Amino acid sequence: MNNDTSLISFCLSDVPVPQAPLNINNCLPATRIFHGRQAILQQMQQYFNQNTGKQAIFLLHGLGGAGKTQIALKFIGESVSIFTDIFLIDTSTVTTIETGFKNIATSKGVGDSSQDALQWLNGKSDEWLLFLDNADDPKIDLNKYFPQCNHGNIIITSRNPGLCVYAGSHSAVSDMEESDAVNLLLRSAAQDITYPNKAIAAEIVLCYLPLAIVQAGAFISKSGRLNSYLALYATNKTRLLSQKPAQSHDNYAWTVYTTWQISFDQLSQQAKTFLQLCSFLHYQGISEDMFKNAAGYKFGPSSPSKEELQMPLDVLSQFSDSSGNWDPLCFMDVTSEIRAYSLITFHSEQNLFSVHPLVHDWTRSGVSDGGYHHCMVKIAGMSLAGLSDTDLTAKQLLQGVLEHRKNTLGDDHPETLKAMHWVVWIYENLGKLQEAEELGRLVVKKQRDVLGEHHPDTLDSTGNLAFVFTQLGRLREAEELNIAVLKTRRHILGENHPETLVTMSNLAVTYSELGRLQEAEALNLEVLEKRRKTLAHNHPDTLFSMANLAVTYLGLGRFREAEVLQVAVLQQRKSSLGENHPETMRTMNNLAVTYYKLGRLQEAEDLGSVVLEKRSSILGANHPDTLYAMMKLAMIYNKLGRLQMAETMLVEALNKQTNLLGNSHPDTLQTQSNLGATLNKLERWQEAEDVLLPALEKQKNILSANHPHLIVTMQNMADTYTKLGKLEEAEDLNEALKRLEV
Repeated sequence: MNNDTSLISFCLSDVPVPQAPLNINNCLPATRIFHGRQAILQQMQQYFNQNTGKQAIFLLHGLGGAGKTQIALKFIGESVSIFTDIFLIDTSTVTTIETGFKNIATSKGVGDSSQDALQWLNGKSDEWLLFLDNADDPKIDLNKYFPQCNHGNIIITSRNPGLCVYAGSHSAVSDMEESDAVNLLLRSAAQDITYPNKAIAAEIVLCYLPLAIVQAGAFISKSGRLNSYLALYATNKTRLLSQKPAQSHDNYAWTVYTTWQISFDQLSQQAKTFLQLCSFLHYQGISEDMFKNAAGYKFGPSSPSKEELQMPLDVLSQFSDSSGNWDPLCFMDVTSEIRAYSLITFHSEQNLFSVHPLVHDWTRSGVSDGGYHHCMVKIAGMSLAGLSDTDLTAKQLLQGVLEHRKNTLGDDHPETLKAMHWVVWIYENLGKLQEAEELGRLVVKKQRDVLGEHHPDTLDSTGNLAFVFTQLGRLREAEELNIAVLKTRRHILGENHPETLVTMSNLAVTYSELGRLQEAEALNLEVLEKRRKTLAHNHPDTLFSMANLAVTYLGLGRFREAEVLQVAVLQQRKSSLGENHPETMRTMNNLAVTYYKLGRLQEAEDLGSVVLEKRSSILGANHPDTLYAMMKLAMIYNKLGRLQMAETMLVEALNKQTNLLGNSHPDTLQTQSNLGATLNKLERWQEAEDVLLPALEKQKNILSANHPHLIVTMQNMADTYTKLGKLEEAEDLNEALKRLEV
């Protein structure tokens, strides 16, 4: 091997630098403060030593500012004796590549073109090294510039991990080890490497990204303020990471933020939008499924309007094909474009993406929001609607969604509170009612203090909290809030405004749950009439009013009228929302109850079984809606005489409802009453009494005197007392039922 190594062309750092005269036969060494990276250097040393006599290609890839060029220069400086010639080419553009190869040809006297240089390398069977630096442009076909031979050595530095297809070995250049990062900071800051200084530096090292560390060190060196840097960084990070130090350790042309801005500017608008959206999620665990689920969102009566969701709908439509279906290839194209600059990383073993914490922070603070924060919150909500927490939990998905608004605007800013309102809605869709109540109360309190109780945002959140109370069985509280919101909306917006009608409809639901069926019917009829005048017959709000009225008719014993409405609603919802949408399943479940009341038990069983199966698979076995469907199907089994099956299902539902909703929730108490009825049929009278008595006492406290559920429990309890020989207690209950004209 020839030890008289020749150095051709010039040495560049990680990003393109302004044009300068070529510096032939002179290559700068690695920076004087180079530290660490021993594992990568050893990997490179081993690879090239084991592949002598055949062409060896090694790729260093990673985020701009990670130190790829410096690692390559350090390796070359330590290994100069093993290569016969070393040629360094700036590979950032086609022009610089062509110029670099032309310089090789000219200096070697073999011609004046890149093809002459490549032909000469093909015929020179020595251990030459070709260093292709800054191969960052994914549109350049680098294969054209590889000597087509079986000898020689090539090192490539790039932000594009896609170049791994050429490499016999590669290394992803990411963050430094903490100890190396600490030493690099102190050396670049010209600080003594002492234990106290190491402890301070360990708090500063900025996610262990070399360029950021060097910039921090340059500022500390200039100011002499190692102790105060963190406090300055907390409030001035954009300025600090955008400043080019006056004194530098190498010829790197750009600052941390400028480096990423160069890459960001190369992206398509679709890719830019996606990266900005990801900056409002947690920087780890970003999944394609979240966006796919959101793209499949179906509107229901309790959904936000299409106008509210217009931006997320527009964004998500870019990942759909001409038929409106999710297009995984389109999503892959966009994420691959971002990955080509290492601004996002894909982890194939988990099928998840992540963004470097500093890039994540820069994208949020260094690039204009443009409404992306609220858009991402809404996409998260659309994704979670109808999913169970076994599929994707709100906590996992929303980690970091509110972080930006809280950090930049504060906990009490109206925009932060509006985002929190959306999270309450997300919790509702997941069946996480306790979390929804806790956060909902906080949002309403803060909005009343900041915006006033008549502000539209405050009214939206108050109505949302009332809906949560209804689901929790806190019906008196729900009624109070709904009445207050309705009064304000009637005064400000008028009787016929859509928001007024939404509140009237929600109040009607509360009245139905309270057993005040005449009031519920009057409200439902009024809302339905107004919606039919202004909306299409199949509009979600119109269908919601029809479905609500049908539930009221069920409570009033007007089963035929309920059936007519439910069949019409079900047909429309299947057509517009699909078989598996929560509102479709709710209509099916209510129709099954109607068939049960009409004595059409086989039809009731068929529908009830379908609903339970769908809710179990889509919402999860522990979702409140799944448990309600289980309870209703069990009662159909009870009527069919399948008592053991009914008992098993009711016991399971009761245990889960007690844990999830509490032992005083109307759904829990209804299940408890139905279990008592089944135990009566099984002639287990004492067990029936033990189940029915506490249910009856609690229902008396929370339901109206003539509520259908309370009446059923009273009837079941009277039967139990009669069988147990407690005739006086049975007579008292029967007299009470007569007074209610049952």
